[in-house]
Amino acid sequence: MEKINKKQAGIILLSLLSINSFAQKIDNDSTLNRTVVVEQEYNPDILDASKINILPKVEEPTVAKKEIEYSIVSMPLSSFDTYQEMAPFTYPEKQQVAKRGFVRLGYGNYGNMDGKLNYLFRLSSKDQLGVAAGIDGMKGKLEFGDGKHRLHYYHSMAKIDYLHQFDRVDMDIAGRWGLSNFNYQPLAPLTHQRFTSGDVHLGVKSTDEMLPVNFDVETNLLLFSRVHNWTGIGAEADKVNESRIYTKANIKGNINEEQQVGIALQMNNLFYTEGYQDNYTSLQLNPYYEFDNEDWKLHLGVNADLSLGLGQTVQVSPDITVQYVFSDSYVLYVKATGGRQVNDFRKLEQFCPYAELLKGEKIDNTYEQINTSLGFRASPYPGVWFHLFGGYQNLKDDLYQLNDVLIGGVSSPFISIGQENSSNVYGGANISYGYRDLLNISAEGVYRHWNMSDEALFFKPAFLLNLKMDIHPLKALTVNVGYQYLQREKVVNERIASINNLYAGATYDIYKGLSAYVKLDNLLNKQYSYYWSYPLEKFNFIAGISYRF
Repeated sequence: MEKINKKQAGIILLSLLSINSFAQKIDNDSTLNRTVVVEQEYNPDILDASKINILPKVEEPTVAKKEIEYSIVSMPLSSFDTYQEMAPFTYPEKQQVAKRGFVRLGYGNYGNMDGKLNYLFRLSSKDQLGVAAGIDGMKGKLEFGDGKHRLHYYHSMAKIDYLHQFDRVDMDIAGRWGLSNFNYQPLAPLTHQRFTSGDVHLGVKSTDEMLPVNFDVETNLLLFSRVHNWTGIGAEADKVNESRIYTKANIKGNINEEQQVGIALQMNNLFYTEGYQDNYTSLQLNPYYEFDNEDWKLHLGVNADLSLGLGQTVQVSPDITVQYVFSDSYVLYVKATGGRQVNDFRKLEQFCPYAELLKGEKIDNTYEQINTSLGFRASPYPGVWFHLFGGYQNLKDDLYQLNDVLIGGVSSPFISIGQENSSNVYGGANISYGYRDLLNISAEGVYRHWNMSDEALFFKPAFLLNLKMDIHPLKALTVNVGYQYLQREKVVNERIASINNLYAGATYDIYKGLSAYVKLDNLLNKQYSYYWSYPLEKFNFIAGISYRF
């Protein structure tokens, strides 16, 4: 593997350290002049590796003129490059009673396990250190066409995050380690796989809005290793490494109280094991203008993306939001956005961990040429929100699962990743109601129609329905019930089995920070999958205890 350009990395670090030096020159104050709320995830959602769901994202407007005391937002669709858990079940911890530490341990059928530990150290009025670790996954027999086969998928992580508050600038340093271990279906050409990741982060951010120019700058070193990668037809299993330097900055200044101008940038430098794929650099520049008053919110910008090493192309997309607020809680908006989606090893694991990366077959970055939408969001009554929206999305080099078969004496099925230009029109609605902290109800429906070739359509979402209800009948008890239905696109006369998941859960506070929880999933005992040839668990559960301290 080629080494990372030391000169390039040095320039990035020196630029950040120079900003840090500016922060240190500011006179220190013995008291903390601002409050930083660190939200410890005391009841983080359980992520079952077999229940990862990847859907296009529908973004909602972020501005509301007045705060509705009991309003909630329905469960959002996830983006192409993020995990979404099928059935979040825990009740959010109230900030005023939050404690620094949390530990949770649970176990269930199919060998489902869930462990979390985190703690926040307040070193001084200006320094804090957070540490966290966790493991989740499963090991059990799942049904295949020729019988049952034992599959496992475990994900472990550990992270540390340090924050120091200068008078006008925050500096944070973080590190993270991750490990995914899993095996393949019986007839696959490989038996098992291991992904190892490591991250190092350094960031500085201005916190004084009275400064003439505000900034938010960070740089990250992201390492990823695929140990048992099948690099070519008939080739031996091989280790493939990826190193990524990701730099991000946003600098903006005020024209007056209602107007701002700024420029944001993102730069990616990616380096691979020699012979697997060419190294490349991508740069995105995003100049913008913003206007914000009581009724109007405008964001007018453009994304200019340059890529060196993957065809040396320049691509342009809009970055525009126009939002009008009237009668205090009615929002009408128009959006047109786009930009590059980096298909690094992390993104590909989230898209489909079982997919093989073939030597010499490079995977280009996906480019969202436009995602335009028109929507209306309103709260006609306290606690009630509804949202209507529709739009059009166009993607260049969109990802899709390709179901391949290797013929070598015995048929060996495997998944590879294909790319194709795609477009879709979508429309949907959601409504939610919240009454005090006793009841929250939400319903969401989204329809999409795709334009792609038949082989690329199989796992594309055609219709999504989400129903969710949280009940808090007793001070110590929270119960939730939900249902998710996801129908895939029909190809000729075929359609991949729909996701049809009825789930429920409960948490009960036993005594002074000690709680018990249970999660029930796939109560209808249906058979469906997110990936070619990899079924999900039928009825499954996890039960355990958690403790806040």
